[in-house]
Amino acid sequence: MATVNKNLSDYNIEEIPDAKSLRFGIVVSEWNHNITGNLLKGAYETLLKHNAQDENIIIQYVPGSFELPLGAQILLEKHSLDAVICLGSVIQGETKHFDFVCQATALGIKDVGLKYNTPVIFGVLTDNTLQQAIDRSGGKHGNKGIEAAVTAIKMAAIKKG
Repeated sequence: MATVNKNLSDYNIEEIPDAKSLRFGIVVSEWNHNITGNLLKGAYETLLKHNAQDENIIIQYVPGSFELPLGAQILLEKHSLDAVICLGSVIQGETKHFDFVCQATALGIKDVGLKYNTPVIFGVLTDNTLQQAIDRSGGKHGNKGIEAAVTAIKMAAIKKG
């Protein structure tokens, strides 16, 4: 397994552009809030660490991961943003619901980014167990929120050129 005893959120801070002039939206699923709250904390603190200004970070909550794409689209329609980070957690259950939610969420996030020609970042955990989600939201495998924020900064900088 590629993640065994590995913090996936480690990165070289010197490779990240300065985010001082960038504006970000963060859309957060309320479902599995114990997980998504940690993802939000990681993303928000990482943006600030790279000089994003608090007043240039807009946070929007949505009921679940399925609603993340529309939440991102609404933020992009209402605000001038350089990137939107979508944070959610879908944990495998006993039915195919997991598959439908994950696929629709991933495709929706991709579609919004292409429609608005703006980086819309997939920071959604799609885990088999609650423990896996815990491990990836501030546990032994790091915090996917950190990774999503780093990606948002890099992609926004690329777009600004």
